[in-house]
Amino acid sequence: MDDATAPLDAETKVAERPGDHKDELRLWLRIFTCKMVIESEVRRRLRDAFGVTLPRFDLMAQLDRAPNAMTLGELSRRMMVTNGNITGLVDRLVAQRLVERRPSPSDRRSQLVSLTAEGRRIFRAMARANGEWIAELFADLSPGDTETLLRLLAKTKVSARKAIGKE
Repeated sequence: MDDATAPLDAETKVAERPGDHKDELRLWLRIFTCKMVIESEVRRRLRDAFGVTLPRFDLMAQLDRAPNAMTLGELSRRMMVTNGNITGLVDRLVAQRLVERRPSPSDRRSQLVSLTAEGRRIFRAMARANGEWIAELFADLSPGDTETLLRLLAKTKVSARKAIGKE
């Protein structure tokens, strides 16, 4: 079998024979690729600049937005990960003295988690840097491009949620 008749994997087909796939599949692959490129770079920069992983940064972001402490269960729901994942992240952040954990006064079985003063200071420095990195990654988009993408992605989210509701 020569190269012209060899079967192609899905990714190669999309690149070499875009007519073989619906535009929706090509769109999904483009969105997914953009997400992966951006997330990979943010992960690298967080690690290099602050020695922190993206999941730890995300957990600290949830705590920074919360006016009061959050339970492990709330963090788990907001971050869409298991309680076990949250427990491990919290344990590491407690060891670094960036987060504190204490029993809930209303339910001793539940633990409340909050940023320490040092954790809040460090998180806010990371958040400022992250905002600058994101601006840099999107620098080639005009304000109009950004508005158009926001509008279209909002419409995409509604469409996906609507489709899920049909199942």
